[in-house]
Amino acid sequence: MTKLEAVLANLPDLAIAVSGGVDSMTLAHAAHRAGLPGLLVVHALSPAVPMEATDRVRDHASRFGWRLTEVDAGEFADPAYRANPVNRCYFCKTNLYDRIAHVTEGPIASGANLDDLGDYRPGLIAAAEHRVRHPFVEAGMDKAAVRALARHFDLADISELPAQPCLSSRVETGIAISARDLAFVARMERALAPHVPQGTDLRCRVTHGGIVVEAPEPDEAMRRIADELCAGEGRIFLGFRPYRRGAAFLHGPA
Repeated sequence: MTKLEAVLANLPDLAIAVSGGVDSMTLAHAAHRAGLPGLLVVHALSPAVPMEATDRVRDHASRFGWRLTEVDAGEFADPAYRANPVNRCYFCKTNLYDRIAHVTEGPIASGANLDDLGDYRPGLIAAAEHRVRHPFVEAGMDKAAVRALARHFDLADISELPAQPCLSSRVETGIAISARDLAFVARMERALAPHVPQGTDLRCRVTHGGIVVEAPEPDEAMRRIADELCAGEGRIFLGFRPYRRGAAFLHGPA
């Protein structure tokens, strides 16, 4: 029995918060394969969750026989979340775990891994307040180990997925979160995705000055797409730049 299997064996009624990214999806597969009798997969619907992620969760639930429940994430009803402070993720996860607690009496788990512990992740504070378990962390697994497990499970469609934080992470600190901005971000990234190598980090950032797209070596077609989408909504397009992890988080005055 692996360390992860040993952790999961003690959580028969686990409810896993599954976003559609590689970590939580792989955890759901591991728990399902472990035969947890009360396993529940919970996916939150929100303007901040790309439709591609929701479709991925539904597809895997259908193909592999997961017991899936969808909930309204509820964060847009929270003015503290919409204000988009630097600790916005705390309010997002607080709302999420509150909603999940209404559909399960068992423990809640996230797909966090060891690499996440070194980042600025206020959502982990909310997780601690809700006694959320992190099986990958408890099993001593980092991101590379999670991807290796996904490959071991032959999950080719998720094993090499790039990091996929919620769409609100594209909005610079201090700019109020709106469904309109998030829909634009999703539309821009969806339009540009076919023009970059699979697995490449691609971000459309809503900044205080205008729209910035982070992508490697943009070609003329990408520039034309970005210009047209911004012009269509009366937005200022500031251009392209290389991907910068966490670029939307401003710790000082905006």
